[in-house]
Amino acid sequence: MELNDLPDWLPVWCAEHLGAGPVGVRFELRSMSTVFGLRLADGQDVVVKAREDDGRAASCVAAQTWLADKGFPCPRPLTPPVGGGALAVHAEEFRPGGELLPGDSPDVAARYAEVFARLMAGLAGLAVPPPLPNPRWSRWDHRDPGVWPSIRSLDELDQSAVPAYVVDTARRARERLLAADLPCVLGHADFEAQNLCWHGTEVWSVHDWDSLAWQPEAALVGGASGVFPKTGPARLPPIESSAAFLAAYQDHRGRRFTNEEQEVAWAASLWTAAHDVRWEALHGTAPKADDALRAQAAERLRRANA
Repeated sequence: MELNDLPDWLPVWCAEHLGAGPVGVRFELRSMSTVFGLRLADGQDVVVKAREDDGRAASCVAAQTWLADKGFPCPRPLTPPVGGGALAVHAEEFRPGGELLPGDSPDVAARYAEVFARLMAGLAGLAVPPPLPNPRWSRWDHRDPGVWPSIRSLDELDQSAVPAYVVDTARRARERLLAADLPCVLGHADFEAQNLCWHGTEVWSVHDWDSLAWQPEAALVGGASGVFPKTGPARLPPIESSAAFLAAYQDHRGRRFTNEEQEVAWAASLWTAAHDVRWEALHGTAPKADDALRAQAAERLRRANA
């Protein structure tokens, strides 16, 4: 991407909020947010993130700042989220380097769980307005009609493409989650391998702080136990690896989940996989997690008492 290809608002925003305009583009990424890696005229390298202003950004950036100030390995925000037209925009430090930690074995799961436990412990003392609504892939707590949260771009597609067992799995997992009587806390709802960088055995940086959620701790941990190896398309780890993630998390937090929390965690481990298989089926892509979800759903639902 060249400087001339940047959105018109971005150089002005950088000059106003960072004190210098961009003179080079390191990268551009587009997903739920648009992310620009920029070299500024004062020599500083920064990352600027822009997303639809849905009211979540302020709490997410505050949480990221809080953790960075406590020494947690994540990019430090350089600005609060401020308007860029209909967008919420903020800048953060450029934190390059690190490698992907691949795999979905129990040993790998335990390493991810240790990081997630540090993250959740760090957020425990922070009070911010809940960043609602929760990200769509973890939004089992929606109040829309039907099993799935209402997302027009998905709802307009042919729902018959979604395997019936996926809908049934999502329904049963969601009913168990909604039946729980547990307090909500702040946590990371997109704790995937592609959002973490490592230096050997040490985590170097955790990314995607746009994806914080406000849900019971056990649901957040269970969700992470089901997505930690994901590097792209939908992927569900072996049951023993999710079990290792849950056990290691509790060890590092220094407390055991109650029976209800255990069940909620297993129910949550299914939701994102079901969402992802639905997404891929609706878009005509052979779901990568279809076989794993089909093979594991009954046992995960049994553990969830669903």
